Amino acid sequence: MPTFSHQDILAIVVAASFASGLNVYATVATLGLLSHTGAFPLPPALHLLNSWVVIFISTALFTLEFFADKIPLFDLLWNALHTFVRVPIAALLSYGAAQHLSPPAQIAAAGLGGLIALAAHGGKTAVRAAVTPSPEPFSNMALSFGEDVAAVSITWFATKHPVIAAVAVIIAVIIIVFSIRYVVRALKRLFQRSRDALARTPAT
Repeated sequence: MPTFSHQDILAIVVAASFASGLNVYATVATLGLLSHTGAFPLPPALHLLNSWVVIFISTALFTLEFFADKIPLFDLLWNALHTFVRVPIAALLSYGAAQHLSPPAQIAAAGLGGLIALAAHGGKTAVRAAVTPSPEPFSNMALSFGEDVAAVSITWFATKHPVIAAVAVIIAVIIIVFSIRYVVRALKRLFQRSRDALARTPAT
């Protein structure tokens, strides 16, 4: 099994947090499988991800998201609700990965992981908001598929080249930050469209 320094682990956390903002279930399943096969040693605080139960549940949820995120209108509600899933889980992963640091540093790492995941989620939403008005569904489906592939690829690549992956993620986050006004507007539109979609749903 390869060995990773504390710096490598933190770099992987940065990349995994970004991947979580795209698809948290794919990220958790990938980390669990890489750990289970010996490709990546998880920190002790995250050994739960190595469990077949966690791997199975996260894979099942990833499969569910794979289809749910490609259904027009429902994908809006799904992504709006997952703002409150992707960010907290990324923060928890970061907190566990930073267990070798002092408690204040762990909290800072958790905050950083959550912010990176929020930036990724916001950037994803902004791109979706630009494409969603298109009347055909294939562009949204292609974007969703690309996000799934990116989440798995970023997580895997980070365990092979952690520093390069972290630098690439930081550049992506900087670009998103410079586009923050558009990202905020996109998030607002996402929640508004989700409410509209729910309002149009016939009562049973």
